[in-house]
Amino acid sequence: MDLSLKNLDCGYGAKTVVTDFSAEIASGQVFCLLGPNGIGKTTLFKTVLGFLPLQGGAITIDGQNLADLSQARRARLMGYVPQAHITPFAFTVSEVILMGRTAHLGLFGSPGPADQAAVDQALERLGLTEFTDRLYTELSGGERQMVLIARALAQEPAFLMMDEPTSSLDFGNQVKVLQTIRNLAAQGLGVILTTHFPDHVFQCGTAVALMRRGRPHLVGSLADIMTARNLEDTYGVPVAVLDLPGPGPAGRPLRFCRPLLN
Repeated sequence: MDLSLKNLDCGYGAKTVVTDFSAEIASGQVFCLLGPNGIGKTTLFKTVLGFLPLQGGAITIDGQNLADLSQARRARLMGYVPQAHITPFAFTVSEVILMGRTAHLGLFGSPGPADQAAVDQALERLGLTEFTDRLYTELSGGERQMVLIARALAQEPAFLMMDEPTSSLDFGNQVKVLQTIRNLAAQGLGVILTTHFPDHVFQCGTAVALMRRGRPHLVGSLADIMTARNLEDTYGVPVAVLDLPGPGPAGRPLRFCRPLLN
């Protein structure tokens, strides 16, 4: 499937934050939104999800305008993984993931065997079967993030929207989440994520939008967009983009970004 963002204007009320943003995202891609604080990544993200009304342009999936779809149909096309989620109630992991099936139930519907099968599949897909009966409130931050990904997968969406999925995680859990994102894309899922870290784009991205203040956003392949010059121009600090020997993601070099400190 193809998600098309055409000349989007996004904002809050009368205030426009993002103007004339366009991108094409296909199933199997990891599309990263990268840029400095306050540039409009989250605003664009919320607009694509339908949390904010679109000020201009169009969002389509395989030619279907999302504005013409019901919220339930939209939720079956696009899953959402928030930055963080703490529930005050002691739901089990299985119950939290089952909440992802809401989009497939009627107003007064209740989960059935097909819904439980989707939960079991999401648990197995992410290697969480041993967590089934554990309380969500007792999990670590990394474990909770994986459960939220499983909840979104239970929706059986075509695209997965992830808002800073490694936020507040330690190094090891960041790596696990990024690897999971790469695996999901390899299985055909389209992934759109926001991040503050260029290295995360190098590790799991296949395409990127480098959002810049007061200038056109740069959208394209990592090789074309993730250059030292573009990153310096965007963040206002000198950086080096370096390669290490050995195969990286999708056969690319092991590439990373480092600031050039005095």
